[in-house]
Amino acid sequence: MKTNIYQSEVINMKSLNNLFIEMSAKSCNQHCKHCFIDFPKYKKDLDFISIETVKQALNDTMTEPIECIYLTGAEPMTHPDFNALLRLCLKRSNVCICTNGSFINEKKARFLKKVEEESTNEIIFKISMDHYDEVKNDDVRYRGAFRHALFAIKHLVKYNFNPIIAFTNYYNLHCEEIYEGFMNIFSRNSFDLDTSNIQISPWHDTSVKTEGEICGRWDKLDCEYGRILTSTGVYTCPFLANDYRGRCGSSFSDYNKRSSLETSFCNTCIKAEKQIFSIDFSKFE
Repeated sequence: MKTNIYQSEVINMKSLNNLFIEMSAKSCNQHCKHCFIDFPKYKKDLDFISIETVKQALNDTMTEPIECIYLTGAEPMTHPDFNALLRLCLKRSNVCICTNGSFINEKKARFLKKVEEESTNEIIFKISMDHYDEVKNDDVRYRGAFRHALFAIKHLVKYNFNPIIAFTNYYNLHCEEIYEGFMNIFSRNSFDLDTSNIQISPWHDTSVKTEGEICGRWDKLDCEYGRILTSTGVYTCPFLANDYRGRCGSSFSDYNKRSSLETSFCNTCIKAEKQIFSIDFSKFE
């Protein structure tokens, strides 16, 4: 007798090294073609996480070996209390701002450098770009996105930040082509950056469903070394933020450290064979 019952791969969180904080689930000034977030079509949702929620999470994780806090979301810099939350997180660990860069100009970069100098920890930037060609990049994002990103990188480099290009491989390009394309951009703009500043991630096609048993080989997955805090609770990873399948608990005072690899998102991560959302700091050592 045949049955469709299966046992999905269950993994344990090995260490809470990466704390992701979803500043907002829906607030973004760009609606990119490849984005996995289901944005409302006709209204803006004001769903910003509260400072009190973040403070409680930082208190609850005092004994955890957090190496980096990632301010993410939709677009984290739309948060009205962004600067206060950044300073709060810097007291605990290094902070990575995952942004499209459109809010960063020279004045903002100079201010952020002063904020960093107030702390013993470091501010890191992941700037989203999806092609080394302006037209193809803007076709995925919006007209002007490419120049906004380069403008942000220019001023971050000026103030001695070391930004990372968060490249979603929407066009399914070979890594060598991506590296060559961006190295040409770095050279033309006199950016002192190299291939270690480019983080390539696979595109998750939401139209393709692979629910069910998933197995494969990988080096590290984000769910093995991190969790994401949202305004509604704690979840396995940014892909599954606010998704019941990834819910781990209401707070970090009591949360689940086990997760099942059974969604389409999990399949994307396993195909990548590495962490998609967090940074491999060994590349910079």
